[in-house]
Amino acid sequence: MSLQLENISLSVDGQRHIHATSLTLEKSTMNVLLGPTLSGKTSLMRLMAGLDMPTSGRILWNGKDVTKTRVQDRDIAMVYQQFINYPSMSVYENIASPLRIMRKNQNEIDKAVKKSADLMKLGPYLHRKPLELSGGQQQRCALARALVKESGLVLLDEPLANLDYKLREELRAEIPKIFAESGAIFVYATTEPEEALLLGGNTATLHQGAITQFNKTNQVYHQPQDTITAKTFSNPPMNFLKLTKEGSSITLGDKAHINSEPKSLDIDKGSADRHELTTVGHFKHLPDGDYIAGFRSNHLELHRHNPQSIAFTTTLDITEITGSETFLHMNYDNDHWVGLVHGVHDLALGEKLEVFLDPSHIYTFGLDGNIVASASYAKGI
Repeated sequence: MSLQLENISLSVDGQRHIHATSLTLEKSTMNVLLGPTLSGKTSLMRLMAGLDMPTSGRILWNGKDVTKTRVQDRDIAMVYQQFINYPSMSVYENIASPLRIMRKNQNEIDKAVKKSADLMKLGPYLHRKPLELSGGQQQRCALARALVKESGLVLLDEPLANLDYKLREELRAEIPKIFAESGAIFVYATTEPEEALLLGGNTATLHQGAITQFNKTNQVYHQPQDTITAKTFSNPPMNFLKLTKEGSSITLGDKAHINSEPKSLDIDKGSADRHELTTVGHFKHLPDGDYIAGFRSNHLELHRHNPQSIAFTTTLDITEITGSETFLHMNYDNDHWVGLVHGVHDLALGEKLEVFLDPSHIYTFGLDGNIVASASYAKGI
């Protein structure tokens, strides 16, 4: 079982919504579409479902061209962000409705509804109406109706976005287990990098109607191919600054200088902090030139835990306290950075704040945005 998109594109009123895209999804896989609002996730799913016709290219299901096949004649199920249930029907009848359309006999319907309802923990509520359920249970009902069809392709368009935090966390953990049993191809759209990491499987990052990278989720996260993918797959988005390599000297921004030759630690408290790169090989092999350095917010620290960490003096603009963590919005050399540090920190806004960065956590991109060297901590989050 496979779904193949062959150079499909979508234009509406002369505007390109989906750029030429080729993608192959295999049986029993979870495939996440990750990108911000208006990046093309829903448009791509509608093409997969047959709700929209591509401007160019074709769609193959198990090798058969289904580009012009009606949506009702395709082997698909779809769950939306909104709770789409039939309010006048019981939970049982909501789940059973696709099977009745398929003219299944009552014994088949009973068995299938019970199995789907049990997977979604809805067994005790089959006699209730959807409006008598909690929001999470209503969405479970919609998911159960999608599962009961046993479709080969299940499309989930931000299905947990309208649920509260606790319910989202619960369903995020359950969905991969539930869907692994079905053998179907699952496509799950989300704006949240954390959700993609929790779901696992494969991830396609989208930006302005184009897929920037598609691979195993952990690989896309740890080895982004370009700055756009790195920014998309980081929350908050990845921080960037200028990097210049000249001989054994590397300059980050206009202030922080590091020497790539392994010598004794030398910290210059004048105009910049100087650090020796004794463990970070990917800097030493860079050709001389200008680059873009990128690093994630959780790798900025308020204390120097590694003697080779680089110190940056920033201006603190805003703090956001979540309870267990604090987001630090800073300005460094006219660049906006966000740091994520553990604990609650009462810091003075508008004042200078020194933060530290272990150079082994730095990604290096060319000026064209393409990756040159991945961070050396490739297997750690």
